[in-house]
Amino acid sequence: MIRHRPFGSGHPYSDDTEQRSPEYPIAGESVRLGVRTSGVVSEVELQLELIDTGGTRRAETHALSPVDRSSRGHAADGGHLASAQARLARDSGGWETTITAGAPGLTCRYRFISRLPDTRTETTKWFEFRVAGWRDAAAAVQASGAVRGVTPGMVQVLDDGECIRRVRFALPLLPGEHITGLGERFDALDHRGSALDSIVFEQYKSQGQHRRTYLPMPFVHVVGGHGWGFHLRTSRRSWFDFGATVGDQMLIEADVNAPSSATSVLDVAFYSGQPAEVLDAFLGEVGRPSELPDWVFRLWASGNEWNTQAEVTRQMDLHREHDIPVGSVVIEAWSDESTFTAFRDAQYAATDDGRPLRIDDFSFPAEGAWPDPKGMVDELHARDIRVHLWQIPLIKLRPHPVGQVKADAEAAIRDGVLIRETDPAGKLRPYRNRGWWFPLGLMPDLTDERAARWWTEKRRYLVEDVGIDGFKTDGGEHAWGSDLVYLDGRHGDEGNNTFPVAYAKAYGDLLRSAGKAPVTFSRAGFTGSQAHGAFWAGDENSTWEAFRWSMLAGLSAASSGILYWGWDIAGFSGPPPTAELYLRAMAASAFTPIMQYHSEFNHHRSPSNDRTPWNMAALTGDARVLPVSRELVKLRERLVPYLAEQAASSIRTSKPLMRPLYFDHPHDEEVWQHPIQWMLGDDILVAPVLEAGVTTWEVYLPAGEWADAWTGAACSGPRVVTVDVPIDRIPVFLRGSAVKRLGRLLRG
Repeated sequence: MIRHRPFGSGHPYSDDTEQRSPEYPIAGESVRLGVRTSGVVSEVELQLELIDTGGTRRAETHALSPVDRSSRGHAADGGHLASAQARLARDSGGWETTITAGAPGLTCRYRFISRLPDTRTETTKWFEFRVAGWRDAAAAVQASGAVRGVTPGMVQVLDDGECIRRVRFALPLLPGEHITGLGERFDALDHRGSALDSIVFEQYKSQGQHRRTYLPMPFVHVVGGHGWGFHLRTSRRSWFDFGATVGDQMLIEADVNAPSSATSVLDVAFYSGQPAEVLDAFLGEVGRPSELPDWVFRLWASGNEWNTQAEVTRQMDLHREHDIPVGSVVIEAWSDESTFTAFRDAQYAATDDGRPLRIDDFSFPAEGAWPDPKGMVDELHARDIRVHLWQIPLIKLRPHPVGQVKADAEAAIRDGVLIRETDPAGKLRPYRNRGWWFPLGLMPDLTDERAARWWTEKRRYLVEDVGIDGFKTDGGEHAWGSDLVYLDGRHGDEGNNTFPVAYAKAYGDLLRSAGKAPVTFSRAGFTGSQAHGAFWAGDENSTWEAFRWSMLAGLSAASSGILYWGWDIAGFSGPPPTAELYLRAMAASAFTPIMQYHSEFNHHRSPSNDRTPWNMAALTGDARVLPVSRELVKLRERLVPYLAEQAASSIRTSKPLMRPLYFDHPHDEEVWQHPIQWMLGDDILVAPVLEAGVTTWEVYLPAGEWADAWTGAACSGPRVVTVDVPIDRIPVFLRGSAVKRLGRLLRG
């Protein structure tokens, strides 16, 4: 076997062995061409045919060298992805060569020949690309509402003579201007001096280190000076250099796909004003949050090992026993892990046509994992606890499907509801997931309303018959590759970033149609996600560094219009947190829009790694954990009316609920020296303790009158104050006008 896939798997940060890189070669630059082989191969040769714009042909041959290269570019670091990565591991059998792209417009046809020691050969089909070159194109960027203007002479397009592949331009960056927004970002709040891109990607842990995110947006706040912002009106990948290369310029690049004759290839919306005005204009264009019920502000609890009805009930009993009020339970390991629609151990007759089932189609054995799902949900509702089920947007095909999942897969193909890809012969076939999690699964095209209904109708009985209140819409990052084809004809370069937006919307529409609030809980998203449910920061370790990264993620997500946001308190993966980290993180989470703890699957080993307060108390041996956690959760309960009131205000005004200080103080340079502080609504200033072993903490108070929420001590800003921070206290200050209303509320 010899295989070459020009576009590879679509991994945005790593080349595959058998791909062409870059996908669209640029004049004068290097092009890597690779293949994967099986069996004993003695050599591989590239046959290259070059055709210039005048039709002159020239042939070349190049010998390939063996290489050891990853097939997916993902280094697993333990946890739930380790086993998936192990399944993908295989001998490389890789070969590659590097050529230099010629002049713009040059057509390159190429194929590969592998030779075996016994003189047999195997040949690939012919592949082709056109060399692209950068050229000036002053009108390529169409600006609306321009407040600063594109730098003259700095607009170019990458054109191969038939198609414009990319556009780049520059914007001026003035002294004192700070760059923020850009969706959920873990590494910093101010991105001046840095470079990053905008593409949905599942970075399993250490997002701040790798500067990759589940939830990007090509939307930028420019804070300071007159105040402005802009939005690239594209769902394709884009790149941003905010003064990293040229100190007084923003260099922006975006993928496009337009004929060479096109004049304008990218729309950019410019917004003027201070941060809330910029965000309001942006949300008016892409969609505003929908108000969710008050109960979403209560504690959310989950653990990957709460995988039976008995265990869920036991955990909820323990919350009651330890006097920890809980508002929602997320059940992740509930399904048969094949259909993601049937409870594990449920008995039913598979429907050959893949039609949706109702609860009457199931029987639940008394000795099974879930003997009475509806009874469980009814009991939890009677306790004022909502129930959410975990989902993944794939039809799992490993191991080989049988029963209902087999019927569902066949029906999905027959009914034409899947994202597709191009096979080696150039024909369309169902896309098979290229990522490391649930590899080779089929993916419904949830951006298509008909396909979305086909998919969600299979889950309707969970809402209407069982009584489920919401869904954890996990794994929205599985659409890889520019060569994918959506049902409306868009290709992956345009459609992939929109998939997680449509995913959450589809489940929200299901809930609405059943008379319920559209409560989804997602980690992936893009422009437009603001209107669809709640979000959490994704997978992270239980470290102080990850704590800081997550707080930055929440603040940048908020600045981009994500209202309902939370994180896994003190991380969900790796060794459990120390008592100090757990309590500091618990305190911070009490003052974020969504408060929830979660823990990774631990193969039911002892001791448990659940992040519940009583289990953390047992693991750490610290007697303070349980009582301090209890008081923080009860404080959160008292905050619910305030949070609901402020969320409604946020929707009206576009001022974030978890509000970076620069929103209210855009000309105060000191706020950038204290990036991980925020206003929770209009009247509560929060400054979480982010380091181990400290007994005091500095808090910056902007202009205005403030009072320490715990001592009542009044002080005026702007100033930095140092406060004592015993383990049961997070620095919180109240706006002077709200002290009477909120002081007793917080202190109980």
